[in-house]
Amino acid sequence: MKTLKFNIFIFFFSFSLTQSQTVNTGIFNISPQTVVSTVQELNNTASGDFINDGDLYVYSHYNNDGLVSFTSGSTTGITRMKGFNFQNLSGSIPMEWFDAEFNNINIQPAFHLSNQVNIFGQVAFLQGIVNDDNYGGLLVFEDNATHTNVSNVSHVDGYVEKKGNDAFVYPIGDNNLFRYAEISAPDNLNASFTGKYYYENSNIGYPHANRAGVIAFINNTEYWTVEKTEGTSDVFLTLSWNETTTPTEIYAAPYEEIHIVRWDADQQLWVDEGGVANASNKEVTTIVNPLTEYGVFTLARVKTDKILNCAGRGIVIYNAVSPDYDGLNDYFIIDGIQDCPDNEVEIYNRWGVKVFQTNSYDTNGNVFNGFSKGRVTIVPNEKLPSGTYFYILKFKYNEQMTKTSGYLYLNQE
Repeated sequence: MKTLKFNIFIFFFSFSLTQSQTVNTGIFNISPQTVVSTVQELNNTASGDFINDGDLYVYSHYNNDGLVSFTSGSTTGITRMKGFNFQNLSGSIPMEWFDAEFNNINIQPAFHLSNQVNIFGQVAFLQGIVNDDNYGGLLVFEDNATHTNVSNVSHVDGYVEKKGNDAFVYPIGDNNLFRYAEISAPDNLNASFTGKYYYENSNIGYPHANRAGVIAFINNTEYWTVEKTEGTSDVFLTLSWNETTTPTEIYAAPYEEIHIVRWDADQQLWVDEGGVANASNKEVTTIVNPLTEYGVFTLARVKTDKILNCAGRGIVIYNAVSPDYDGLNDYFIIDGIQDCPDNEVEIYNRWGVKVFQTNSYDTNGNVFNGFSKGRVTIVPNEKLPSGTYFYILKFKYNEQMTKTSGYLYLNQE
């Protein structure tokens, strides 16, 4: 490693040290393998261009009103926010960092984010909570950006936006508790989703009394918001339960009764989004449709005796499909669905891409038999590979829409 020596060239940059801050008013470059430290506040003014391809340690506040970025194609620049007192991340112009590190042992939250920081590489959450909820900022992860070491002592309290077409676990929490949400990889590079966690009762703004009849109990201690800020992709949404934050009525329930529910703003009603529980990870996953089904989500306990009841008889789902024309499971069988013809079936592959969609399932040969079919599926009439798929069944009975979901297994051999 080498230490940067400051040389002030009038035509290139102006970098000054005052009693209270370090100020850049011109062009300042940190080269690869070069270490720079600022003990006092770092202020990049409106006329300043601050390019970091090296290793920048910021031990106080960081304000930007100009350009903060890194050289295009560089993979070496890292900004390390490190201190013992709280640190402001402020300014009027968003900052672009490649890698970042948050490490501050102050009383939390240690980092007060009122600006926007865009991450292109990786964030290491070592110590200290980044709070943008109370300060109006935003942490943005660009395409392929990642994070490590997220925990109760280091995460984002507030909003996190994820851009691009890769899967992402939101490093979010509230009240010194890390409680992530996860989305699968969107099929559009221009997709963008913003997530936030609330350790509070959603009943205050979204009354639990207004709920579909299948919902028996709604999580009354926590909820998440996931907003589609750009794009039209379908994604899988995963929420988790935790004995510290989640009510016993949910995490102690039979796993088939734990679903994700969503506040439907149009109906002013909590609706069942279905879901498949993973006991080992304490997670529930369901698919979220691209147009309107975003907003407020939480976990709930549902009544399993009503989920698969249509026109007075039970619906039985056979989740094994082997289209070898031997008369056994040649297609996805939903026994009894014909009694409720106002229904819709959607099937997705493991990446969240819709491969099948139809209404009034199994009424005129419209069944899933291992081929891609539907209005917005991938290549129509293409034979799909063997593997695990995710289904959603929606049907109306007694003027109420019911939704259930799960996995099916396709064997094309």
